Amino acid sequence: MRIVNPTFGLSAAVGETMALKPINWATDAIALMSNSKPNARELLEGVRAKLGAFRNVDNIVYHSKNSASQAAPKDQIEKVAANFRGALLALGD
Repeated sequence: MRIVNPTFGLSAAVGETMALKPINWATDAIALMSNSKPNARELLEGVRAKLGAFRNVDNIVYHSKNSASQAAPKDQIEKVAANFRGALLALGD
């Protein structure tokens, strides 16, 4: 498992480099991504409720894959990447 501080990002191992704008977890739009396993939605709803104690949660939006056994569709990933500055993933069971 690799745990990364999301406020800094990672540079690509090869190829073009670019400056990453840090995520402001207090105001930026956040996608809550579920892998569609049991309890993943409940976990993410709990995270959203906890975040509501110190920030507006109107731009924290829940998303889920069609099936736990399949990857998220490319168009869903592109939509999330285009509309949200950060994402929290739930891999519940």
